Amino acid sequence: MLKIDTTAICQTVITTFECSPGTCADLMEKLQGAYRDFISHQPGFIAAGLHVNDAQTRIANYSQWAKREDFQAMLRSEEMRARNREIAGLATRFEPVMYEVTGVF
Repeated sequence: MLKIDTTAICQTVITTFECSPGTCADLMEKLQGAYRDFISHQPGFIAAGLHVNDAQTRIANYSQWAKREDFQAMLRSEEMRARNREIAGLATRFEPVMYEVTGVF
C-alpha cells in the first residue's frame, strides 16, 4: 500500500507515459501485467499506483522503492528491458523521474 510521507525513507519514482486513446488500454494492460508478474516481486519494491487521465492520452505511475539502486536494478534486468521495448511500442514517450517527498497536506 502506498504511503506518502515526508519521513519515509524510500525512493519515489513518478513515470509519465504519453499515448493515444487507441493505445491507452493496451498500454495500461502491459503496465498492470508488468507490476503483477514481475516488478512487484523485485527486491526493494514497496508499492505503486497507476493513473490514467480522462482523455486517455497520459498514464502516470507512482512507485516507491527501498533504495534508488533497487529501482535501477529492476530497470536493467533482461525481463524489464524486454517489457520496456513492448511498452515503448505503445507509448509515444515515457520518462521515469526520481523524487523526494517534501510535503504532504
